[in-house]
Amino acid sequence: MEINATFVGQAVAFLIFAVLCMKFVWPPLINALEKRQKEIADGLTAAEKAKKSLELANENAKDTIRSAKVEAQKIIDEANKTRSQIIDKASEEAQLERKKILDLAKSEIEAEKNKAREDLRSEVVSLAVAGAEKIINEKIDSKADEALLKKIADSL
Repeated sequence: MEINATFVGQAVAFLIFAVLCMKFVWPPLINALEKRQKEIADGLTAAEKAKKSLELANENAKDTIRSAKVEAQKIIDEANKTRSQIIDKASEEAQLERKKILDLAKSEIEAEKNKAREDLRSEVVSLAVAGAEKIINEKIDSKADEALLKKIADSL
């Protein structure tokens, strides 16, 4: 191989080209590659953080759902308890009202019965006095009349 001026010129040109490339072309390419590499790493880091955040959000959602279910069950149980208390109270009040109405009816019946007895006694006494007057055919004075009525009423 012969070293001539063309070869030396080409070697010098190549070295100048290589130096210029190393000085002006290579740094922007390296910077672009490093920037892209950093963006990819940041994207992977952000994706990992998002994945962890999603898992945490899912756990929080599950906990919230569990809490809501427990709270809903407590509310349902409380509502059932309140419903039972209302039904029991209404039943108790109905029983008291029924007893009150029965007692009132019994007392009214008793009062009517006593009144009917008194009316019957009066009627019997009047009939007895009238019968006695007809038998004796004379009028008894009012004092004796009252005593006789009382005696007859007591005997009945």
